Amino acid sequence: MDAPTTTSADNGTSGGGGGWFTPRKQPATTPGSEPETAEGQRLAALRPVGRTATAGGDGAASSAPDDAPGADDAHRVSDGATTPQRGAPAAISTPEPPPSGHIPPTPSTPASAPAPTPGQVPHTPAPAPMPVLAPQTATAAAPGQAPQAAATLAPGQAPQAAPAPPSSLAQPAPHPHVPTQRPAPAQPASPDAILIRRTMAEVAPVADKVTSYFYALLFVRHPDLRSLFPAAMDTQRDRLLKALLTAAEHIDNTPVLVDYLQNLGRGHRKYGTRPEHYPAVGECLIGALSKYAVGVWNGEMEAAWVRAYTTISQVMIDAAAADELRAPAWWYAEVVAHDLRTSDVAVITVRPDQPYPFLAGQYTSLETPWWPRIWRHYSFASAPRSDGLLTFHVKAVPAGWVSNALVHRARPGDIIRLGPPAGSMTVDHTTDSGLLCLGGGTGIAPIKALVEDVAEHGERRPVEVFYGARTDQDLYDLDTMLRLKQSHPWLEIRPVVDRHGLLQLPEAIRQYGPWTEYDAYVSGPPGMIRSGVDVLRDIGIPSERIRHDSVEELVAAN
Repeated sequence: MDAPTTTSADNGTSGGGGGWFTPRKQPATTPGSEPETAEGQRLAALRPVGRTATAGGDGAASSAPDDAPGADDAHRVSDGATTPQRGAPAAISTPEPPPSGHIPPTPSTPASAPAPTPGQVPHTPAPAPMPVLAPQTATAAAPGQAPQAAATLAPGQAPQAAPAPPSSLAQPAPHPHVPTQRPAPAQPASPDAILIRRTMAEVAPVADKVTSYFYALLFVRHPDLRSLFPAAMDTQRDRLLKALLTAAEHIDNTPVLVDYLQNLGRGHRKYGTRPEHYPAVGECLIGALSKYAVGVWNGEMEAAWVRAYTTISQVMIDAAAADELRAPAWWYAEVVAHDLRTSDVAVITVRPDQPYPFLAGQYTSLETPWWPRIWRHYSFASAPRSDGLLTFHVKAVPAGWVSNALVHRARPGDIIRLGPPAGSMTVDHTTDSGLLCLGGGTGIAPIKALVEDVAEHGERRPVEVFYGARTDQDLYDLDTMLRLKQSHPWLEIRPVVDRHGLLQLPEAIRQYGPWTEYDAYVSGPPGMIRSGVDVLRDIGIPSERIRHDSVEELVAAN
């Protein structure tokens, strides 16, 4: 099933406007033309200082990776189907949930970085430093070698090795580290955060032009990168903006921002992203912002963005270097089973070409042979299995290139590619708290994985699952869930069908409870996630005990 994502379309062509880049205080010129000295000088200022990692493979940079949301990422859509098993619990009647959409990680974004050198950015008194986004890993540059940076994502060839990080990172972790979501600290915004948010507010009305212009600059100045991006760039533009907004929102929330950026850095390995790509992306990003935020842009604001982007890029570079010691950039996987549950929902099982470590509740990015360089997110529909097989629930959505290919074209024997696992919607086995799970449509996939995970740990903690859909036929996996209930007395399954009743799925949980001693898990369309989090907080579950994978919702929730 599609993991957290946004709802942007999966096809179309690039649009938006945007004129030629005009360097600050200089006549307007065409990208790449002679008078771009000031812009070109920003490149060196955007290089991480004192640390670097190099990757010698082919690849490209992109400020908005393809594994960000798209139409296929309508994860947790309340559409599905399979007639429920006879004798199934009576479904709770509820009104129509919001349109399906989905939730997950988005592209890279700006944050903090070292002050530019004189002659690159007009020197102004530097604002008080923002909280340092200390990456957990860092690689030292070779003596006499200038530090390098890398570009925010772009789908591409196989990434290659980067220098090994410090020995303290050499020990591979048995499982991916899954940080929990933490609320932003209650403290005044830093000077850099204020400047960055002011920029975002200024460009918000012309966001499409900003992102289109950014890519125009990137592809004109670095044409070799264009071939590594999808043919249609419409969703790419959306991802860049969402990434920028996420970084701006969390600029002072170091734990949240670092977790987010490290995940991006690891995920970008599958595109072949190299450290030297980052300065190019940062240069074009600042060029686009300075053009469209002209009303507020000045040397102080530019310096804040340079500091932010430099720090962000270093966090991503270090995370990628550390991850290279533990796992490949991607896995090949063969489709071994394709079960068409309804006309538009399929349960697909694949066999990776090598061990694939993940945790129940996580998701991965997936690329099909029919749409190269287009990656979409899907949650694992089971806990790790002894045979190493992986299962996904996929719903074909309108304009969904990848989802339609998987549902209607994929067959056993086909080979796909998988990115690394990601996500923090996992079970905390150090407590005995109950689990309250809300799954809408294909959002039941990670919920099922969580139930299996609890069962395999031999725990008898109470687990309450509310399984929502628009019709009885859309409860396509209800039979499986009911079989789990028969085997585990601590498990309760409550189907919730929308018949334009009095309640939506999140509201249905008010009829039961109390839930104050439960950890909550929410998986489904963005609208259900938003209302679900609100209801869960309202009934007394603290924010730190509510888990869901959605960068978009993370921004709103914190």
